[in-house]
Amino acid sequence: MNLILLGPPGSGKGTQAKMIAQHLGIPQVSTGDMLRAAVKEGTPMGLKAKAMMDAGALVPDEVVVGIVRERLQKDDCVNGFILDGFPRTVAQADALQSNLADLGKSINMVISLEVDNEAVVERISGRRTCPDCGRMYHVQFDPPESADTCGECGSALIQRDDDREATVRKRLDVYAQQTAPLVEYYNNAGLLKSIDGMQAIQTVQAEILQALGC
Repeated sequence: MNLILLGPPGSGKGTQAKMIAQHLGIPQVSTGDMLRAAVKEGTPMGLKAKAMMDAGALVPDEVVVGIVRERLQKDDCVNGFILDGFPRTVAQADALQSNLADLGKSINMVISLEVDNEAVVERISGRRTCPDCGRMYHVQFDPPESADTCGECGSALIQRDDDREATVRKRLDVYAQQTAPLVEYYNNAGLLKSIDGMQAIQTVQAEILQALGC
């Protein structure tokens, strides 16, 4: 089964993608992982991406799509895959559809996790991270026993720049402008299944598996 998982930052995409991948026995394929792997392996598209990143330039769609194409031709994708974090724009979605057709593949379903923006801000801006051991906490949902102190190693907790409220709101604005239109795109294609991402993690998992017929 070939799947795409959509959702704003903080919607739980990574958690749910990992669950789906384990349940179906298919790889969870994220853009960041693909890009790093392609650069490390020295694939044709990986070399192009490295040259652009080394020059401080953004990696263009044609290279990102090319890296996705290379990744989806690997043996572990024969029985399916779940794309996490790609496509990000309608242009990328069009290119993905064309490349999959060339490979004799197609997307079976697109799962969209629907989460309220204010809930996303609360989820992300409440995160606190230990810079030494990497343990993560949440001031509301998973607070440390001692305020601002890691319970694992005793280091002072920090709020990462990416987790600050202003940054989160900017990321949500970018998502609304670039990625949210994919919901309508895939709905029009008859592939979209919307899931309420505000529910408990286990409930979201159960609804996803039900949608997949598992």
